[in-house]
Amino acid sequence: MSYDFQVCSPLPRNDSKLVQIVDTAFADAARRSGPWLLCRSGCTQCCSGVFPINQLDAARLKQGMAKLEEDNPDRAEAVRKRARESVARLASDFPGNAQAGILSEEADLAFEEFGNDEPCPALIVETGECAVYASRPMTCRVFGPPIRSGQEEGLGVCELCFHGATAEEIASCEMKPGSDELESRLNEEVEQATGVRGETIVAYALLT
Repeated sequence: MSYDFQVCSPLPRNDSKLVQIVDTAFADAARRSGPWLLCRSGCTQCCSGVFPINQLDAARLKQGMAKLEEDNPDRAEAVRKRARESVARLASDFPGNAQAGILSEEADLAFEEFGNDEPCPALIVETGECAVYASRPMTCRVFGPPIRSGQEEGLGVCELCFHGATAEEIASCEMKPGSDELESRLNEEVEQATGVRGETIVAYALLT
């Protein structure tokens, strides 16, 4: 089976600003979290399970793959091989257009049962590292500290972290990137430039 993948245009100029805002917010939340936050190099808790990413994330991943191809072609091909295998496993139950890798608008309803145990193709299992770490999606960048997701009530937090902390202590460590408006604007720029609209998943983005 072949797939109709789209190549993204270069990243918007202000994507580096967005990344800096989010990474700075994470660093601040990590400082306030102290020993409750167990995120460390080699921890792969956030590297299993499928989640939606926007076209801006996809463009960033494609740029990361292009750099990896230059720096380490063998590793880049290994990532693409894992991505192809992942897409093949997920295609039959993909909640959207499996040919193009675009999720349907109702895909959130299907994610409770979709790809929960699927490893990220960018994960280097032997070391627990991400092959495209500098270009990882925003969901990966904010995972760990307490953070509010969409319209959901309460704070989401990594299940490995904040053991023994009270609700008040968790709330005091909340991560507040304040980057939603900028991210939405940059994502719209990418969608207009490519003509590709809607969310996808990491495996599809890594194939192009």
